[in-house]
Amino acid sequence: MTLTIGQLAKKVDVNIQTVRYYERRRLLTPADRKPSGYRLYGDEALKRLRFIKNAQALGFTLREIGDLLSLRVSTIARCGTVQVKAQAKLRQVEAKVQDLRTLARALQNLVRACQAGRTTDHCPILRSLEENKRPLAGTGRTRESAAGRRTGRDE
Repeated sequence: MTLTIGQLAKKVDVNIQTVRYYERRRLLTPADRKPSGYRLYGDEALKRLRFIKNAQALGFTLREIGDLLSLRVSTIARCGTVQVKAQAKLRQVEAKVQDLRTLARALQNLVRACQAGRTTDHCPILRSLEENKRPLAGTGRTRESAAGRRTGRDE
């Protein structure tokens, strides 16, 4: 099977520019080119593009996806290596879920503190947004320290 860039993009439901971007990132390469210069893609490109999109849906970055693609074509790599990468991604996702729960609690507390009949100059939600540092849902942490924990650096 031979596909043009438009046909490939349509099969995976991505934009043509996305395919070109993945080419620039060396995640995808055309199998051949027509004399006119049009890119041609085969089954492997279709599999790779689906792989990229599915891995993105699981939260993997393009750099991580590049690593996974390298493991996919390696004859000496072990599934355990892929498992380690998936476990690391799972830990990142679980940390994000915890941070989102904390944010939800903070927003719930702000909503509860709001007295809808007041004028906006006395609105606790607006006031809390003006503060330099605000605790997240009674955790004693600030939004800034939570961001530092996620990125591995305290700011």
